[in-house]
Amino acid sequence: MTTCLVYHDIFLEHDTGDHPECAGRLQAIVSHLHHRKLLDELRLLDPRCVSIEDLLLVHDERYVFEVERMCTEGGGYLEPETVVSPRSFEVARYAVGGVLAAVDAVMVGDAANALCLVRPPGHHARRDQAMGFCIFNNVAVAARYLQVKHEQPNILIVDWDIHHGNGTQESFYRDASVFYFSVHRWHFYPGSGSVEEVGRDAGRGMTLNKPVLLPEGRNAFLSAFQEGLKETLSRFKPDFILISAGFDGYEADPLAGMGLQMGDFKRMTDLVVAEADKRCRGRLVSVLEGGYDLRDLGACVEQHVLGLLRR
Repeated sequence: MTTCLVYHDIFLEHDTGDHPECAGRLQAIVSHLHHRKLLDELRLLDPRCVSIEDLLLVHDERYVFEVERMCTEGGGYLEPETVVSPRSFEVARYAVGGVLAAVDAVMVGDAANALCLVRPPGHHARRDQAMGFCIFNNVAVAARYLQVKHEQPNILIVDWDIHHGNGTQESFYRDASVFYFSVHRWHFYPGSGSVEEVGRDAGRGMTLNKPVLLPEGRNAFLSAFQEGLKETLSRFKPDFILISAGFDGYEADPLAGMGLQMGDFKRMTDLVVAEADKRCRGRLVSVLEGGYDLRDLGACVEQHVLGLLRR
């Protein structure tokens, strides 16, 4: 079995104009992977358009149809950071559907693991609100889908985007069946992700945040990730692992940055892949979140791909 790559040119049709979260991100990644001949080592998997029913595993019906209405009427801003164009509703459904297609491929044994190069990203999207470039929460829907469709009870979400995934955390904050672990820059957008946020009610102890101050830098971030992953897996036995893979911790990222170097993304990937092999038969799907340095984004993702390929 190999690593699947979910990608389709439809993801370029979410037209954000002069915006950091743009089609050029995916074009830069795919061009780089092609140049490095890594596309030949990956099994390309087409996304599908997710059903409304599947979106409602996480999202409010009124919100879903409000997004559709705005796109049908020509687009605009769902909130100050999140713009949509006429095709964005369809593209966002394909983004979620691409992740579900990857989950299916891994679950039936057609792939060892998968990387989903999809947009718009998802981890800030809340049940009834767009936020931070995100429309629907790709990873959160995948977690619920794994439980409902594939009867996988315990899902681990690992999020190393430099921004805290507030939408994902909120989706499972009272849920003992999904563990959310995040390492992120502090104090930074969206303002959530403190160490005190640990879950509530049945979900108490099922959220682990490792915020890192910018002056502490790269080594502190990597140490927090390694320690947090170890702590997470001492508490929770996953049946499947989902990664919210952000590359905006990279040292040259124009929006964020944490001093991370390209090879650090392979180091983090190696740790998660090793734990997936040990604990859940390697079942892992990674989903693109942030990363806005068009010059080096492809090279950062290359390092992630090498980790998924176990090289």
